[in-house]
Amino acid sequence: QVQLVESGGGLVQTGGSLRLSCAASGIPFWPADIGWYRRAPGKETAYVGSVYRTGEVRYADSVKGRFAIYIDDPKNTIYLQMDSLRSEDTAVYYCHLIGTDSWGQGTQVTVSS
Repeated sequence: QVQLVESGGGLVQTGGSLRLSCAASGIPFWPADIGWYRRAPGKETAYVGSVYRTGEVRYADSVKGRFAIYIDDPKNTIYLQMDSLRSEDTAVYYCHLIGTDSWGQGTQVTVSS
């Protein structure tokens, strides 16, 4: 059974940094295609970025240059490094096994001005 567990969220000031983790287990193949998404209050879930088995990494325009996704293969963990945070980055962040209905429970990120 696939399990994705996010951690690392919290409260940070504008311009600060956070690193989110997504610990994956039960995935029959590794590395896997993993996406990061977020849902801000009152808004729909939005794409943040994704990393693929090919090594390709993609980002939404809103986070390009500020966020970075990378994988620690031995730990089966995917990281979302977030720098230069803005108030509009406030959201619950989720990781997702692309091509499946497997999602993590989410971790809250709050950026205060």
